[in-house]
This record gives sequence, structure tokens and C-alpha cells, in this order.
Amino acid sequence: MGFTAPLKYNKWKIKIAALRMYTCCVERINYDEFFDKCSLPDTLNSWFLVAQLHVWMCLVRMRQEGREGKFMCRYIVHSMWEDVEQRSKIMGIDATHRKEAMKAMTETFYAAIFGYDEGILSDDCVLAAALWRNLFNRQCEDPQQLELMVEYVRKQVGLFLTVLLGMDMPFYLLVTGQ
Repeated sequence: MGFTAPLKYNKWKIKIAALRMYTCCVERINYDEFFDKCSLPDTLNSWFLVAQLHVWMCLVRMRQEGREGKFMCRYIVHSMWEDVEQRSKIMGIDATHRKEAMKAMTETFYAAIFGYDEGILSDDCVLAAALWRNLFNRQCEDPQQLELMVEYVRKQVGLFLTVLLGMDMPFYLLVTGQ
């Protein structure tokens, strides 16, 4: 990434802010509501798919902050991978399967980021396709679920981009879009 010139803020402060933002990404989400509204099973993978969507929304906002934002993005993603590994250990997933799952999740994450970026910059059909592929694992039969999630993502990203996050941490709308 080429961080040669000094950053505007101390790196340790950015790392702490990144950890706090990541923590909000995973702790301020009503997963049961997401699982219900999106007909997702209550599994580690479903948790990851919902969490990665919210991490991506934070990354969209932080990429607007220049070099410091990009530096922070690295540590938000780093925090996510540490958390995924810890959760998989707690669930008792053995090391071999955990390594395989982490590799698959990494591929899924970067493909999702690309798809979500393309979707947010395009029309609702492109965003819906990205959500169908990534969040719903190509298994959404109800177009209203997709419509609800497109509306949710557009409103949430719009909120993140207009709010300067001066309130110390991001907050999330209800999945109903209200």
C-alpha cells in the first residue's frame, strides 16, 4: 500500500479505532432478524456472510478518508479474520477443517467485496445480483427478500457516507429499512 509518509494520526490510534469499528460491525447487528428476514440458517457461515456485508459497508465509508482510511481498512479486515478464527475454535472446528474454511471464507470475502463495490456503484439489479450470490449463496427464492436487502444496503451505505461518524461508532438501521 505504500505507507511511507507519516499518517495524520498515530498508527496505534487508527488500529484501536479499526478494532472498535469492527466490534460494532459484529455486535450491533441483530443476527436473528437477518437470519429470519433472509431465510438463512443459524450457522458460522451465515454469521460470516452477514458480518462481511457490514464490514464491507464500513470499508466503503473508510475508503473515503484517504491514506488513513485505507490503513484503517486493513486493520478492520485483520480484526475480522482474527474473530472468525476465534469463533471457529470456540465452535470446536478442528485445525484442518478450520484452515480449509478460512481459505474458502477468504475467497468468498474478496469476491463479495468486488461484487458489492460493483453493485453499489451500479443499479439495483447489479446490487441484487451481488447480494444473491454472496449473502444468499445463490439460494434466495423470494424476490422481496432481495428487494429488502437492496434497500437496506443502499440506505445504510448512504447513511455512512453522509454521517461523519462523529458519534463515535456506526449504528445500523433495522433490516426493514426503517
